[in-house]
Amino acid sequence: MIKIGLIGYGYWGPNLARNFANNSDMELKTICDFSADRLKAAGKLYPAVNLLSKIDAIFDDKDLDAIAIATPVSTHFELAQKALLAGKHVWLEKPMTETVAQAEKLIRLSEKKNRVLFVDHTFVYTGAVRKMKELIDSGELGDLIYYDSTRINLGLFQQDVDVIWDLATHDLSILDYIMPFKKYRVSATGSHFHGDKIIPKSLLTIFMENNIIAHINVSWLSPVKIRQTLIGGDSKMILYDDNHPSEKIKIYDKGVELLKTKEELYQMKVQYRVGDMYAPKLEGDEALAVGSAHFVDCILNGAKPITGGKAGLEVVKVLTASKISLANYGAPVDIT
Repeated sequence: MIKIGLIGYGYWGPNLARNFANNSDMELKTICDFSADRLKAAGKLYPAVNLLSKIDAIFDDKDLDAIAIATPVSTHFELAQKALLAGKHVWLEKPMTETVAQAEKLIRLSEKKNRVLFVDHTFVYTGAVRKMKELIDSGELGDLIYYDSTRINLGLFQQDVDVIWDLATHDLSILDYIMPFKKYRVSATGSHFHGDKIIPKSLLTIFMENNIIAHINVSWLSPVKIRQTLIGGDSKMILYDDNHPSEKIKIYDKGVELLKTKEELYQMKVQYRVGDMYAPKLEGDEALAVGSAHFVDCILNGAKPITGGKAGLEVVKVLTASKISLANYGAPVDIT
């Protein structure tokens, strides 16, 4: 039984608390938040849980095996470092940290302390994304060509991060999981429209090895909510629509072939290939429930985290490079 404490019971914390409480291998022992109203709400749902308003007490609790951190990204490094130094396994919300150096330090500390560092890249644990990973790894799509995603809606404006750090983080984690190719550089464009420095709309272009390219369009300013991703291979292509109630994944046997004509070798003839489309059955378990079970498996059985510190680091690398590119009007920035 893993005894876990939760720091932060705001927007995402209640979802974590519910899944931890429902996992038979976990005991939600403590919830910590500075808001008395949030603690009161948590107490109504979990009357047996310890409620704390002072954060140091959770690190001093020797009965806790793990600590989950669901707070603003600016606090992630300090809180995760304290938890690891206290000998706790760590569940850390996305994005992992504000800087690459912070992420690298947490990875080293978790390895030194022999503790699990788990980053909550929730979409990686959805049935749709796991199915896409299976299809790509099996070679059904052939050689990969591109990743093209649109993730837009009206609000929710964040006060501490721009739209890239809020929404693009999801796509960057999916991209790193299903297409784990080396990323060379990123170009990011966007603008702030309301007199502050928060970017509510942006477009990222990521250049990867094997001439693969990714485009990620994110916005808080769309009148409609769209969650669509296209993944192109030279054999088949995938449409992933997270808003679709049942057929979230569709595989298309479509593509193009470029053939040289006999008359003029330098001219190309385009031939289109159109085949069948099918929608595979997906696992329907809640992503957070799958992630929680995996977290337990990592702690109890030594499994390697699918979204561990290194996965979190890869996302932070792109995010920090995109911030520099934004400030330079989309100039490509190397990802190091």
